Amino acid sequence: MPVDVMCGMKVKEDTKFVSEFQGKKFYFCCESCKKEFDKNPLKNSR
Repeated sequence: MPVDVMCGMKVKEDTKFVSEFQGKKFYFCCESCKKEFDKNPLKNSR
């Protein structure tokens, strides 16, 4: 099960909050976590 890199919450792969960065998919629990990630994906993908 994927983990939201912004808050650490486990999320299902069928979530509607998904971003792709450098060929990898990132899954989020909510729109605000996704938006925060999208502001600086390089920093937040580590």
